[in-house]
Amino acid sequence: QVQLVESGGGLVQAGGSLRLSCAASGRTIRTYAMGWFRQDPGKEREFVAAINWNGGNTYYGDSVKGRFTISRDNAKNTLYLQMSSLKPEDTAVYYCAARPTGTEVLFTISEEYNYWGQGTQVTVSS
Repeated sequence: QVQLVESGGGLVQAGGSLRLSCAASGRTIRTYAMGWFRQDPGKEREFVAAINWNGGNTYYGDSVKGRFTISRDNAKNTLYLQMSSLKPEDTAVYYCAARPTGTEVLFTISEEYNYWGQGTQVTVSS
């Protein structure tokens, strides 16, 4: 079992930046594909970004491409999401997710992930 805990959310003005962290425990995530998703109340969960096990392959949702960067530090068992040029429409609860793999594959669909954190709120004011 892997436990995931997100942190780093908060209130920021439009145009600002935040860095989210997702700390994993229970097992090393070295061979896990990881991802970030977000969800606003009343809306479906939206794919944000994904990264393969060694960080060599990343993929982003169209709405965040060029503004967000996903990265990982396997030595620290931690996933990151650097968010820049934030917009009010980025407001949501952000979740990290993990799936054991060990290949170059990454995943963009929430149902493909096995483990989820509890989420961290990001609010962007205009």
